[in-house]
Amino acid sequence: MIPLVSLTDIAVPLLRENIDTDAIIPSREMKTVSKTGLADGLFAGWRYRTLGGRDPDPDFVLNQPRFQGAQILIGGQNFGCGSSREHAIWALAEYGFRAIIAPSFSPIFRANCVRNGVAPIVLAQDAVEALATLAERGDPITIDIAARSVSAGSASWPFAIDDESRMMLMEGLDAIELTLKRRADIEAFRASDAGRRPWVYL
Repeated sequence: MIPLVSLTDIAVPLLRENIDTDAIIPSREMKTVSKTGLADGLFAGWRYRTLGGRDPDPDFVLNQPRFQGAQILIGGQNFGCGSSREHAIWALAEYGFRAIIAPSFSPIFRANCVRNGVAPIVLAQDAVEALATLAERGDPITIDIAARSVSAGSASWPFAIDDESRMMLMEGLDAIELTLKRRADIEAFRASDAGRRPWVYL
């Protein structure tokens, strides 16, 4: 994955509460088991005029030209609730989002974000609303994973992120790559264990 240390970009304001995984990527849009081929189905129920169609609804925020290419999404409370489908974060990542700012996330969705290189940033409701206002104006927002802060203009908001998640984002690690950072310890254990229990390694 591509490391994420800091990011400055415009943001897409989508301040709806309880945006669930079926809204993010409807089940009818999940036609692949890979991480690719899902971006067109992102928010399909809101993004297109007809069910299963591809005629863009000009009123939906992702279809507005001023937000094209944005890498930051601003959402409402309980973002990513619903099922545990990882396709939801795959679709967001493939579309180009590297960070999501919201007052709260579903725990499973939040974990899926980190493991797919997307930063889930939790800020207070008033901070999220202030950032959404700035996003509407087209003002850039900076997310600094190293410093654990979000800033725009002269305003700044700290956010909490555990050390492991921060390291995974900054180094571009998925769960397997994180484990392999302990490769030397793993190999040393296997060598030692093989001496004690050789029958296990036949």
